[in-house]
Amino acid sequence: MARLNVNPTRMVLTSLKKRLKVAVKGHKMLKDKRDELMKQFLELARENKRLREQVEAQIGSIYSNFVIASAVMSSEVLNEALMYPKQGVSIEVGRKNVMSVDVPVFDFTTTTDDTSNIYPYGFANTSAELDNAIENLSGVFPEMLRLAAVEKEVQLLAAEIEKTRRRVNALEYVMIPQFQETIKYIQMKLDENERGNQTRLMKVKDLMVKAAIEEKQEKTQAALEEYSSQF
Repeated sequence: MARLNVNPTRMVLTSLKKRLKVAVKGHKMLKDKRDELMKQFLELARENKRLREQVEAQIGSIYSNFVIASAVMSSEVLNEALMYPKQGVSIEVGRKNVMSVDVPVFDFTTTTDDTSNIYPYGFANTSAELDNAIENLSGVFPEMLRLAAVEKEVQLLAAEIEKTRRRVNALEYVMIPQFQETIKYIQMKLDENERGNQTRLMKVKDLMVKAAIEEKQEKTQAALEEYSSQF
């Protein structure tokens, strides 16, 4: 792993140690976030599968009723019966936060207070299959909104998981090893400089001790010579 291109000084070493500490802490937090996102993603994926199977089964039943209704009724009567809808729907889109991910929340309100008032035709010229199709379609609509919200939430969580995974890998395999390698390099350089300084200090000390000894020997020799000259 290539180290960072920095000056091997104690100030840089202190800064890198702080950055390494933050990176390790961030790595743990991101791993915890990734694990929690994966847990929620799997739960939502199962819920999405259940809702989709349920909605598809209901829509299949509705389609079958419409096919039977179109077979027993003339196309003119069927088109006239469904020409002017009696009930309208207004959809509201909200948001909720899931692990720092904004996911949509769908809600709807009907244009009339009586939600059971859904048939835009009289019952004289229509078939029971058409009534069942309209009723089932009205009942499956909330499940379709729920399915749309869950599928979108699954997509957003999957994208967030991938982004978090890349960040975890970048910290685990790039940044943290770089910091550790650089810290090791700077520490080695500082220790080497420290040993060099100690060696130079020891040499200077030896030279000073040697100079002091020589000076003392010279003074002793001079004193002896002066003493000998007196006799």
